[in-house]
Amino acid sequence: MTGYIGRFAPTPSGPLHMGSLLAALISYLDARASNGRWLVRIEDIDPPREQQGASELILQSLLGHGFEWDSEPTYQSTRSALYEQNLSKLKLQGACYDCPCSRQDLKLSGGKHKKGCGYYSSNGSSTDAPFATRFRTTQAQENWQDCLLGPQTNLLEEGFVLKRKDKLYAYQLAVVSDDIQQGITHIIRGNDLTSSTPMQLALYRTLNEKSPEFGHFPVIRGYDGKKLSKQNLAPAINSSAALTNLKTLMGLIGIVVPISIHQPKQALDYGVGQWQRKLINPAINGYQL
Repeated sequence: MTGYIGRFAPTPSGPLHMGSLLAALISYLDARASNGRWLVRIEDIDPPREQQGASELILQSLLGHGFEWDSEPTYQSTRSALYEQNLSKLKLQGACYDCPCSRQDLKLSGGKHKKGCGYYSSNGSSTDAPFATRFRTTQAQENWQDCLLGPQTNLLEEGFVLKRKDKLYAYQLAVVSDDIQQGITHIIRGNDLTSSTPMQLALYRTLNEKSPEFGHFPVIRGYDGKKLSKQNLAPAINSSAALTNLKTLMGLIGIVVPISIHQPKQALDYGVGQWQRKLINPAINGYQL
């Protein structure tokens, strides 16, 4: 094993579809081709969005497609203490503030916070209204070398949320906390998450932690031009057609699985041997199915 640790981190808002299976596949191929470890994390931090039984379905689908992970899957729903610990570190640095302003409030006011908002004080919000905890943004953009896309510059969202008004931890804080704690060295994911990277880089820097290497690949789109997602009602994958699914997805990234291969795990092993990052063409906006 090398020092490479990658991960696949689905949200259990429904079963896997072909777009999420591509994310699992590419992250897996990159990790295994680097002789690294590959972890699975269930990002069940937002109960209102979750579908009952989806976590188990996701893990069963991955197993049915031949995937193997290197430690027991982790669940964000069990890791609140870790998130609160990092939130406390940020508060001690003055890197976040309590904010009762809604997104709509800020939009209507041109980004100006309400009177009494913690944005104006290091002592927190002075109102009794429910508040979110936001990151105190100090720069407008982040730059990074993307291992699939090359040099990237992206705007950093002003005052992004770390803990919501309903007291649920927000995605950016949770995912960075998990990736630090699990020692993740490479984050290989769809380019629909490129806009999250500046926020995550800002958190790594503020927490005085080394950031992982990021790589973003084109997501799959339907013939209507919309990305395959649960929100867009992408159909669940059929695990009984696992080999066909893998052959289809590998074909999209230029790996032709020989007809002599009859098992999903064999197809994955073959893909590992053929994998090269240059197979991902940055000029492609999205694969189509």
